Amino acid sequence: MTKQAYLDFLLDWLAPLGEITSRSMMGGYILYCDGAVFALVADNALYLKADDATRPRFEALGLTPFRPFPDKPGTMQFYPPPVEFFEDTDVMAEWGRAAVEVGRRALVKRKRKTRHPPRRSR
Repeated sequence: MTKQAYLDFLLDWLAPLGEITSRSMMGGYILYCDGAVFALVADNALYLKADDATRPRFEALGLTPFRPFPDKPGTMQFYPPPVEFFEDTDVMAEWGRAAVEVGRRALVKRKRKTRHPPRRSR
């Protein structure tokens, strides 16, 4: 399957989660749901965004985080979904919604960090 065909499949498969959009990034794609980053696609594989709240679910299944450079240390907070993700729409919805919520939490944190306190006039 070509990269574009796989991306089109994912956009269709994930559509029940909300408005799914993508942006090309370094040979892969970042996926957004209603403006929040929730997944990435690299080498025709999907990875869902995780955080401290959801990471244990991935690790309990023996899933390992995405490594942008397999021959170097360092990972990103994105994990492959369980195999059932592509077989059962309920599983897709459960794991997909969790990843979207992680993306939304990260978006809120980023907005809080970028706010600057009001300046006092002198």
